[in-house]
Amino acid sequence: MRVTVFGASGAIGRLVVQQLLDDGHNVTALVRAPGKLALTHADLTVVAGQLSDRDAVERAVSGVDAVISALGPSLKRSTTGTQVTDGTRGIVQAMERRHVSRFIGLATPSLADPQDKPHWKHKVLPVLAGLMFPNALAEMKGMTAAVTASDLDYTIARITKPTDKPATGRIRSGFLGHDRIGSAMSRADIAAFLVSQLTDTRYRRAMPAISN
Repeated sequence: MRVTVFGASGAIGRLVVQQLLDDGHNVTALVRAPGKLALTHADLTVVAGQLSDRDAVERAVSGVDAVISALGPSLKRSTTGTQVTDGTRGIVQAMERRHVSRFIGLATPSLADPQDKPHWKHKVLPVLAGLMFPNALAEMKGMTAAVTASDLDYTIARITKPTDKPATGRIRSGFLGHDRIGSAMSRADIAAFLVSQLTDTRYRRAMPAISN
């Protein structure tokens, strides 16, 4: 399968790219600084550019079967603006122009899915995030809305506490109040879940929460 990865040089994005290559996929990665990706492979194409570069984003999604976004907002309190929201909106528009429908991305349980039941995370996490990371929460809401308001065939995995522990292969997924979902999850397992959604149809146009 031909897959484009955004946020490929990040902690989760690099693992997504490696997992895709290990699984035999053809990968295109849009990165601002190609040297940060630190990966070379015959099936990897690197497109240098920023999310604000419409032409670069268009080239990155042209002719692919799916997009995986490992983008996330900065947690620095000094960060302002809507760069990630605007960038995600640009990705969605480029996908629509190029007739690429499958989008797989990340969010937080601070945002509810219609299939959730009432849960403490709906009450606690938005308050904590609003106090500690107000711009990051606003960005997360904006980038998620850019996808869910579109006609894309999306799956957005909601994560709470990513860790650098080794992959376990034990992944819980589902909806808050329905399924037993914890908080911590290794980035390697997050990457594996995102890649698995290329062929898993359970969560089409949904935002499952995931954990180890």
